[in-house]
Amino acid sequence: MMRVPVPARLRKTVRTWFDSRYISIADHRQDIRDALWEVQTLRREMATLQGEVERLRKGRPAAPDKPADRAAEKARLDDTHRLAQETAKALDGVLQNEVLVWQAIDDLRADVRKQEHGPGPAGEQQPCA
Repeated sequence: MMRVPVPARLRKTVRTWFDSRYISIADHRQDIRDALWEVQTLRREMATLQGEVERLRKGRPAAPDKPADRAAEKARLDDTHRLAQETAKALDGVLQNEVLVWQAIDDLRADVRKQEHGPGPAGEQQPCA
């Protein structure tokens, strides 16, 4: 690699252009922290839901005699099912976002390797975002 003196104004302009075009590693790290926080939150929600399911299984009466009891039990089961569905959708979204984050990190690492070792046969640099 050869070093060439570059005027400060030009260096600043180029860095500003790169900063506006690429996602920084710090932003990727923050995305990972956000995804991890969301995964931990969903893990706590799943533990709560599993506890609720176990409680419902253990505390379930043989068959409610009154229609009001049946309606209350059905409402509680519907609410639990709804919460389980929402949690599953949210967890799916988190996992998809995590895959995208790791793909972006892999692209960044590949770009860093290209800069360290020179361009490959194609000679093109691809942005990470």
